[in-house]
Amino acid sequence: MAKPKKKTAKKPKKVAAAKKRWKPTAVTTKAELVAQLKESVDAGLSNKVTNQLYDNLFSILATSIKKKGRFSVPGFGTFKVKRRKAREGRNPQTGEKMKIKASKTVGFKPSPKYKGTL
Repeated sequence: MAKPKKKTAKKPKKVAAAKKRWKPTAVTTKAELVAQLKESVDAGLSNKVTNQLYDNLFSILATSIKKKGRFSVPGFGTFKVKRRKAREGRNPQTGEKMKIKASKTVGFKPSPKYKGTL
């Protein structure tokens, strides 16, 4: 004869705590941005790793702009190298005329999608 199976009380399933939905907030410093990044991924990253990610991201961005002349972020905008011509200016303290050399700078053009949210 087969033994009858014992009935055991079922354990209630553990319900994971509802994840708090992350919402971006305005930041003004690197430390605040790193804290936001860390909170947003919810992967248990340390501050050191998050700082490295931040530094690497902007290093890649800067290198791409320098070598290719532009960097596009879909839905956000485009960073592009702009050239300024040499021109004549004035020393603000003395009013004396002076020559300003030609230079390069980085410009940013927001995407229409991003521009519409401003």
